[in-house]
Amino acid sequence: MLNTPTLERLDGLGLSGMATALREQLATSDIEHLSFDDRLGLMVDREATERADRRLRYRLKQAHLRISAAVADIDYRSKRGLDKRMLLALSSCQWVHQHQNLIVTGATGVGKSYLACAFAHAACLEGYSVLYHRLPRLLEELQLGHGDGRYLKLQRQLAHVDLLVLDDWALVRLTAPQQSDLLDLIDERHERRSTIVTSQLPVDHWHAAMADPTLADAIVDRLVHNAHHITLKGESMRKRAADLDLDSKGGK
Repeated sequence: MLNTPTLERLDGLGLSGMATALREQLATSDIEHLSFDDRLGLMVDREATERADRRLRYRLKQAHLRISAAVADIDYRSKRGLDKRMLLALSSCQWVHQHQNLIVTGATGVGKSYLACAFAHAACLEGYSVLYHRLPRLLEELQLGHGDGRYLKLQRQLAHVDLLVLDDWALVRLTAPQQSDLLDLIDERHERRSTIVTSQLPVDHWHAAMADPTLADAIVDRLVHNAHHITLKGESMRKRAADLDLDSKGGK
């Protein structure tokens, strides 16, 4: 029987999707009713689907997203100033294709990181490479890179990813050396790649959170001039969830 050698050859060639589809066909009693073209088409479709799934899993693994989030799961019930039409438009990732940026601002706990990770997830689904970083930790890594020789390699990696998420922007005041590293990064990506920035500070307060005003001007200008803006309002989602949990326990 030729099926076993054929299955072994498909597995050996790395065509696991086609092999799985063939095994399923062999286990289906009335498969003979399908033509050869139909059966081959089903095998090719399965292979294409499995390869796409593997690529997506790889992109998500490489992204290192802080939160498992999806645009479909965004909570519009809370009064946070969310524009559903705008968010759905952003979920198409056309802005990533056009090398535009996204800035999400608002108080702590209102869901900035969730939105950033949701749009990063959407970009992974669309085939873009994504990388998430908390900015304070990234700046530490870049500073260490100056000392151990990794700086240029780190900057190249950051410059080439399609969508870079910089979470917790200006959480603490940025020093001039940190601003210099940040400008290197932003300048390399400017109008070539897209960046998501989340910050507790409104954009017009960013300059005050940086030590060198000249570098601040250059950084903010490159990030803001082609960016979409989402300003979140309302109370902390974490506080709201905790209050609801207490209410639920109190009602038992």
